[in-house]
Amino acid sequence: MAGGRRGNMLMRRDVLKWMGAGLSAAAWPDSGAAASRFPKGAVIRTVLKDLPPEALGGGATLFHEHMSLDADFIPRWIALARALAGRSQGNPGAGRGAPPPPAPAPQPYFMQDAELMTEEMSAAAKNGVACIVDQGHPDMGRDLDFLKRISSQSGLPIVAGCGYYAQPFYPPEIAAWSEDRIARELIRQAKTQPVGVLGEIGTWDVMTADERKVFRAVAKAHRATNLAIVTHTNFGKGALEQLDLLESAGVKPARVAIGHVGGLNDAAAAAPKEIAKRGAFVGFDRQGGPGDVMQVKMVMAMLEAGYAENLLFSSDFSIGGSQLKRNSGPGYAKAVTVFAPKVREAGVDEKTLRGILDDNPRRLLAFVPKR
Repeated sequence: MAGGRRGNMLMRRDVLKWMGAGLSAAAWPDSGAAASRFPKGAVIRTVLKDLPPEALGGGATLFHEHMSLDADFIPRWIALARALAGRSQGNPGAGRGAPPPPAPAPQPYFMQDAELMTEEMSAAAKNGVACIVDQGHPDMGRDLDFLKRISSQSGLPIVAGCGYYAQPFYPPEIAAWSEDRIARELIRQAKTQPVGVLGEIGTWDVMTADERKVFRAVAKAHRATNLAIVTHTNFGKGALEQLDLLESAGVKPARVAIGHVGGLNDAAAAAPKEIAKRGAFVGFDRQGGPGDVMQVKMVMAMLEAGYAENLLFSSDFSIGGSQLKRNSGPGYAKAVTVFAPKVREAGVDEKTLRGILDDNPRRLLAFVPKR
């Protein structure tokens, strides 16, 4: 997948002629270049209906966002992140087990306000988003009916995830269930619910025995359904181990996106290049904020190495309502309206950006349903 893509990039001296073009102003015309690369009979499964991948061409597909979570999920997540930071600073007991009970979240929580979220999805569509993927599932408090409602009312297609997140958030039965039992449950969900991807499936610093069991079960569910897999890493830690495990369980790397790899602090992008070399997608999926300098450098290193077709951009929108359009923030399209312009300014042309934001995620999500 790596060869012959350097021609997509512009030299820095050519950037100025592209500066006037904006992804947020309008979606791209769909050239149809990616259409021939979709398998015959492939669909992208949204919460409302299956769509041909070509139907979503001409705009960005954000492969990793969140539009439906329990009000206590983010406080629990923050507690875990702080505990892990304490462990890395010399407290070996920190970060083990479930996070402490969270402080009550302000009400109403924005991800449980259908009117507000409908407005945000409509705004994202106006900013060039053609499809958005919610990478949550029940252990995060994801509500499929809520996603259906805001998709129907906004007109923006939404793909829903399926799976189990990471050790501290697993439901109690995971510890007792076998790998096959977990796989059967995931297959049941995939066959009875409108879910379109297995994700996000996570590990933290060191993959636990239960996380390894879940990853193997997810691989079995993938083989039974053809759904793509999207993972969570702790800012890239353990990324190659995740890919090793999935490959060893029979998953082709081209059906995998390793998440949060853009969080690594490595301008040379050594680990992302290794992931792409093996054929998997590399997620730069916490982008669109003030701290994107290193991520732009890593993206440029990936492009220089010829891995434009392995890159995915998104923002993992989840932490705060201050980023909403209603609150004068960039909203759910910030990977398109904030991060992409930074990459463009660094010297990337519109064809390459269209490939990353439009073609690549559709190739990941498109699958031929198994009967």
